[in-house]
Order: sequence, then C-alpha cells, then structure tokens
Amino acid sequence: MAALKSELKQTRDFESREQEAMLNLQRTTARLSSPFTEMMKEQGLSSPLYNILRILRGQRGGGLSCTEISERMVTPHPDVTRLIDRLEKSELVLRERSTTDRRVVLTSITGVGMALLERMDAPMLALHRQTLGHMSRQDLEDLNRLLVIARSGNS
Repeated sequence: MAALKSELKQTRDFESREQEAMLNLQRTTARLSSPFTEMMKEQGLSSPLYNILRILRGQRGGGLSCTEISERMVTPHPDVTRLIDRLEKSELVLRERSTTDRRVVLTSITGVGMALLERMDAPMLALHRQTLGHMSRQDLEDLNRLLVIARSGNS
C-alpha cells in the first residue's frame, strides 16, 4: 500500500514496515485529532484537561489522588498537579484532604465540571461517529484489536 508514501510525497521506500506503520499512526492521529482539539479548545479545555474531567466523572462523586488520575490517563502527562490547578481555578474540580490519610489530596469533579461534560457529550459522540463512521463495525473491531496488539509490545 503506497498511500502514505504518496500523501507525504515521498520518493523513496520506507526503511521498514515498522517505520511505515509508525508514521501512518502519527499521520492518522494528527489528522483525526484536530476536530476534537478544536471542540475542546472552544470549551477552554485541552485534551489532558478533558481526560481528567472524564476520569473524575467516572468516580461518581468519589475523589482520586494525582497518582490515580495519572495512571488512568489516555495519554500520560508529566504534570497532573498543574493540570488540576487549572481545573480548580475554573471551578471544574475540588480538592480535599483524605479523611483516612491526611497526606493524600483527593480531587473530585464539581457540578460545574459535570455540566460542562454533559454539554460536550453529544457533540463529542457525534464527532467520533463523523470521524470514524465510514468504517464498518468489523473494520473498527479489527483496528481496535491491532492497536491493542501494537501497544502490548511496549508495556
């Protein structure tokens, strides 16, 4: 398949299939993530901030430590504390000391943060469908399976 080679206007062959696959992943990520980034930016969020809010919403009112949030992020971020600072300034999250271990600070989503995510849910789902809806169910299952296999070699 020479599609990527053609898109990049590359005259030479790739050094390896692994290189071609990696560049294909990077090219695809760049192209497909752009509308999501724009939607989040319209709401004053970045992808990591949005990810943290979704993680906290999944706690159903319970809080998580920075370490727990970091472990659950789709794309790891080196400074979760700074991201939480930004969310707290916007009143999207709340920090409280743990009642069982005073050294631990737990972060939870606020009503304002929940309302923001609820407003974004339907447009975000529509964007997912718009972005990948041209693929069959089987293609999506195959893609997900192959991506899991690709990640498993680097765990």
